[in-house]
Amino acid sequence: MSPLKRYEKELAFQADRRKATTEFIRIVSDMWYDRGIEVVLFRNQLIDKNVSDIINLHEYAGEFVQKPISIFDSVEILQAVKDISLPPSKLDIGKLTYEYHSQDSTTHIDVKSFVIDKLGEAKERSPIQPKDVILYGFGRIGRLLARELMAKTGKGVQLRLRAIVTRGELTKDMLEKRASLLRTDSVHGQFTGTVETDFKGKALIINGTTVHMISANDPTETDYTNYGIRNALVIDNSGAFRTKATLGKHLEAKGVSKVLLTAPSKDIPNIVHGVNQNEFDPDKTKIYSAASCTTNAITPVLKVIDDSLGIKKAHLETIHAYTNDQNLVDNIHGKYRRGRAAALNMVITETGAGDAVAKALPGLKGKLTSNAIRVPVPNGSLAILNIDISRKTSKDSLNTILKKYALEGDLVEQIKYSLSNELVSTDIVGTSAPAIYDSTATIVSPDGKNIVLYVWYDNEFGYTHQVIRLAKYIAKVRRYTYY
Repeated sequence: MSPLKRYEKELAFQADRRKATTEFIRIVSDMWYDRGIEVVLFRNQLIDKNVSDIINLHEYAGEFVQKPISIFDSVEILQAVKDISLPPSKLDIGKLTYEYHSQDSTTHIDVKSFVIDKLGEAKERSPIQPKDVILYGFGRIGRLLARELMAKTGKGVQLRLRAIVTRGELTKDMLEKRASLLRTDSVHGQFTGTVETDFKGKALIINGTTVHMISANDPTETDYTNYGIRNALVIDNSGAFRTKATLGKHLEAKGVSKVLLTAPSKDIPNIVHGVNQNEFDPDKTKIYSAASCTTNAITPVLKVIDDSLGIKKAHLETIHAYTNDQNLVDNIHGKYRRGRAAALNMVITETGAGDAVAKALPGLKGKLTSNAIRVPVPNGSLAILNIDISRKTSKDSLNTILKKYALEGDLVEQIKYSLSNELVSTDIVGTSAPAIYDSTATIVSPDGKNIVLYVWYDNEFGYTHQVIRLAKYIAKVRRYTYY
C-alpha cells in the first residue's frame, strides 16, 4: 500500500472512530439524564467528557487489561444496555466490553443476551429515597463537594444539595465572592455548569437549581425545615467541629438526621469507604468521619498488601501539597516549621495517618509509623510506603496483586493502577480514585521481604469523591453497580 493510500485509510478510520465516540457520548448522556444510569470506563468518569477524552480513556483501558477495548464494541454494548429496563445504576462499560470479548468461544452469546445475563439482578433492587444534603462550610473541600454533587445530580435520585451554611454576614458582595470561587478554581479549573446569585432569596442558582445560602455561627440555630429540607445529611467541612459532642449539635437542628465530618476524629467512627464502612449500620450510627485524604489514599493499598502478603511493620512518608493551614510568607504558626513560607519550602511536619489507618484496619495497630513533608505544590500528593512483609514476593507478582484489586472486588473505586513511566503530580489532579498506584516505581528488595510502594493521590478531588461515596452509604442511596 502506498503512503498516500495508507494515510487516507488512517483518516477514514479516525473519522469513523470519532463518529462512533460521538454516538457513545450521546448514549451516555441520555442514560444519565433520562434514567439516572451512570456509565464509567474502568472507574473513569464519562459525563461531560469530550471525544478526545473518551478515545484516550479507551486507550488506557486497553493497556490496563492488555487487550484492545474498541469504541465500536463499547457503543454496541452500550446500545444493548440502553435497550433493557434498568433502575438507576452505575455501570462500567470497560468491564462489560472486556468480559464480552473474553467469553469462551464454545459458549459465546450475542450482545443483548450477554448484557441481560450480566445485569439482570439490577431489577431486584429496592427503590432509592433521595437524600437532602447540607454543606456546613464552603472551603476547598466544600466547594469541590458542591461542584461534584451538582454535576452528578442528574434526575436527583440520590444526593440533593439543598443548602450551604457559612459563618459571618451574607452580604451581596460576599455572596458573589462565594459564587466566583465556585465558578473558577486555580487548581481544578472552570466549573462545567452555571452559577448565578440570588441575593434577595439568599441563594446560589447552580445549574438552574436553588441552593440556599445560610449564615450561622452555631449548628443549633437553624431550622432547616423552613427551607423545605427534611431528614438531611450534614457534611461538615468547616474544620470548627471535630468531636462527637460538637458534631452532635447538628442533630439538634430541625431537619437533620445524620452528620459526616470531612476530617479525622478521635471519638467517632473513622471510615475509609471501600474498607470498613460496612462495620457501621447507617440505621444505628448518626455521626461519621471520612478520615483524612492521606488515610484514604494508603488504607486501601495497605489492606491489599496485608491480606495478600502480610505486613510485619511499615513506615509511611507522605509528600503532601501545601494547604491553607500554612503561611503564605514566614509568620507565627502554632506548629513547628509550618510558619515558614509554604510555596518556598519543603516542610517536615507530623501526620496522624499511621494511627488513623489502624482504626480502619485494627490488625495494623502498632505496626505503622508515619511522617509528612509539605512541598511547594498546591495540590497532588504522594505517599511512600516502606513495608516489611511476611511472605516474599517479586515486583511482577506484587503488581499483579494490585492490578487484580484495581480491576475487580471491593476496592475498584479506591485504587487506580498507573502504567505510565512518566507520571508526575500534575497528571493525577482530577483523579476520582483516592489512591493511584504507580506500578513502574515499585521497589522489591533482593530477598523479596521488603517493598517500597509509591501511591499518588489528589488530596482534594480524590478525597472529595471518597466523602461522596461514604455519604451515599450513610444516606442509603447507593445504586446498583456493575464493576
